[in-house]
Amino acid sequence: MAAARPALKRAIPSLRSTFLLPRQQQQQPQCHHHHVTISRRSLSTSPSLRNDTQSTTTTTTPDRETHFGFSTVTESQKRAMVASVFTSVADSYDKMNDLMSFGWHRIWKDHFVSTLNPGFAPLSAPSGPSSPQHILDIAGGTGDIAFRMLHHAHAVNANPNVKVTISDINRAMLSVGKSRSTSLPASQQAALSFVEANAEDLSKTRALTPILSQQEQTFFDPSTATGGIPDNSVDLYTVAFGIRNFSDIPAALREAYRVLKPGGVFACLEFSKADKHPLFNSVYKEWSFRAIPLIGQLVAGDRDSYQYLVESIERFPRQEEFRDMIKDAGFTVSGEGWEDLTGGVAAIHRGMKPRV
Repeated sequence: MAAARPALKRAIPSLRSTFLLPRQQQQQPQCHHHHVTISRRSLSTSPSLRNDTQSTTTTTTPDRETHFGFSTVTESQKRAMVASVFTSVADSYDKMNDLMSFGWHRIWKDHFVSTLNPGFAPLSAPSGPSSPQHILDIAGGTGDIAFRMLHHAHAVNANPNVKVTISDINRAMLSVGKSRSTSLPASQQAALSFVEANAEDLSKTRALTPILSQQEQTFFDPSTATGGIPDNSVDLYTVAFGIRNFSDIPAALREAYRVLKPGGVFACLEFSKADKHPLFNSVYKEWSFRAIPLIGQLVAGDRDSYQYLVESIERFPRQEEFRDMIKDAGFTVSGEGWEDLTGGVAAIHRGMKPRV
């Protein structure tokens, strides 16, 4: 990972300029709207980025449009660009979340895990409180959620029969998590597995392989898959601060539904909208768009990645819209379907796969 990071960080501005297409005509906050018109020339940066781009075309229709922050790109381009962003920020991911949430992400994550209560009797089977559970943590590369899940299950609920699979499309992020996991108790390390996968197609996975040189791609290539997540095999599916980066969110939600057991739970923690509090929302957006990219430049030497991340938050659907997407995938929701955190800066969404 260390070998791959410098070339990727140098390539991000070039990758952004290579891939950005003219934006769709839409209203965006004037202070941070920018229009880009650049041709779709072939990528000519580092070998790893060229490989990343080539791998995406094997599973995605290149002409299908999506967004990368405020810019319109194709799905394959977005996957390569997001891969580059997260390879760039992998080593400073916690610092990034601290900047974007004023440090509140740690409290949100603790609350997220405690409300899910991993290790207690799963909803997906009529069994005892210490029954085996399989948790799938998507886009969980650095292990923040997975490690909390294991601690809660093993230490709080005294259930050693809980296993967690950490899945991420980015090997650099997974490598950070793998390295960090060595500080866990041996029993928790034994309950962890790391797989490379695209959340939009979990039928293709590969066990994490180390990054040996900057010539290697860090983006999962489905043609190298050696396994997959079976239907009806997961008790709890979690994704924290990751789903807004997916190219096809409805496809990812359908995959979540497929892999969960009947009665299993989909749980998502994501940055959201604080529209109910206009003054607070105005201050938060001003901080996000003016301060965070600048701090990213000063602290991490990487303005582009942080600029994308705040734009991706702005583009993510409102709470009601995302709840409806979860329902459209087949899940049932209780109440209004989400829980706002810190006035709506973040939100927890849950859905249950109906029992047959």
